[in-house]
Amino acid sequence: MMGMLFPLAILVLFFYFFIIRPQRKRQKQQESMISSIGRGDQIVTIGGFFGTVREVRDDTFLIELAEGVRVRILKSAVQTKRVVTPSAPASEEKKDKDKDKD
Repeated sequence: MMGMLFPLAILVLFFYFFIIRPQRKRQKQQESMISSIGRGDQIVTIGGFFGTVREVRDDTFLIELAEGVRVRILKSAVQTKRVVTPSAPASEEKKDKDKDKD
């Protein structure tokens, strides 16, 4: 009898540690990311649209895709929150390159 239960127990442990547990971890990370999104944050939807959050409601976001183009999406439709690093304007970069040449 124990010979039959041992492979079953190994299979259950395999499913738990390699499938169920990592999925729960990813789900918690997704939920915490969605709860951290606020007004003015930039996001990417699962459809691939880049937008800026303009309004946060209970289960939806109002995002602006382009100037004057606003769309209401479900919070579950958010794939990632973009972290935008500010860069120097192009004119300043040109000046820096010109200085390096001299």
